[in-house]
Amino acid sequence: MAIKGFKNKELEAFFYYDESKGLLEKKMRLTRKPSHVGVFFKMTILDERGISIVSAAKSLGITRKALSEFTNGKSKFSHAMARRLSEATGTGVAIWINMQAKIDTWEAENMELQGNPVTPLALQA
Repeated sequence: MAIKGFKNKELEAFFYYDESKGLLEKKMRLTRKPSHVGVFFKMTILDERGISIVSAAKSLGITRKALSEFTNGKSKFSHAMARRLSEATGTGVAIWINMQAKIDTWEAENMELQGNPVTPLALQA
């Protein structure tokens, strides 16, 4: 059964009420981990256009080492990097931030929780 009454109407599309469990459930979940933003940038921007790491690093205003670690998926993505990628590629910052958000979501949904078990909150009818 679809849930109605969220203040944020977009949330209604992502949840449903499981009557057998008496719980609010998510509708969608990614099955594989999304690509690291740096790996995506390297494959779709740098490799496709024949741009070297050294040249791209200069354009982005960062060191070659920092860009190499980023494009090999070894360093974290930051808002500053999103801004740099946006400025260098003529794209919006939101594109890069949203890509990272998908990775963060996947990691949160697939992580092992430590400590005491979590008990779901039941919804009152």
